[in-house]
Amino acid sequence: MTQALPRIGVFGGAFDPPHNAHVALAQAALAQLNLTQLRIFPTGQAWHKARGLSSAEHRLAMAELAFGSLPNVVVDAREIRRSGPTYTLDTLLELKKECPDMQPVLLIGTDQAAALRSWHGFEEILSIAIVSIAHRADPTRATARFDPGSSLAPLPRGARFEPIDLAPMDISATDIRARVTRGADISGLVPPAVARYIDRHHLYAPA
Repeated sequence: MTQALPRIGVFGGAFDPPHNAHVALAQAALAQLNLTQLRIFPTGQAWHKARGLSSAEHRLAMAELAFGSLPNVVVDAREIRRSGPTYTLDTLLELKKECPDMQPVLLIGTDQAAALRSWHGFEEILSIAIVSIAHRADPTRATARFDPGSSLAPLPRGARFEPIDLAPMDISATDIRARVTRGADISGLVPPAVARYIDRHHLYAPA
């Protein structure tokens, strides 16, 4: 019987700031995907974002505060230390070079999944990683579940997808930054340690 490869979760993002929906996704992935380890990658130079990000130092520190206490989770700083644009493919290739006998599992949301064909090295990503798409549970069933077979067709041969089921959470980093800028409360939207860090370092405060 062939032994299954260790499964390493790959969860990247700006994390500007990391919020409770990010943490819920990490927890769901650990519970549902049989991961040996989950790696969190704060992005460096985000090629797809028009706005500038907060400093890498702050985003890395907040990611450590948000995810560091979860079991089998490692916050990996390689993308913020890499020069030039941050591409997921480069990270996957580095991980496979470091540990050939492992299976990467790439965690993304449905919005990212819908844009996956525009990602640098889309077909090679699908040849390396299982793509795990986070589906928000919809009690009304008004929203159809994202179907990569139809939405991303034609798919490369051997492309593999797995779902993650999440409870609905109406939280976004954009809204959190706007709330901080106008002095509104963000408790309940980010982990308490992240909220304290934002306040201590005056992040997102009006210029």
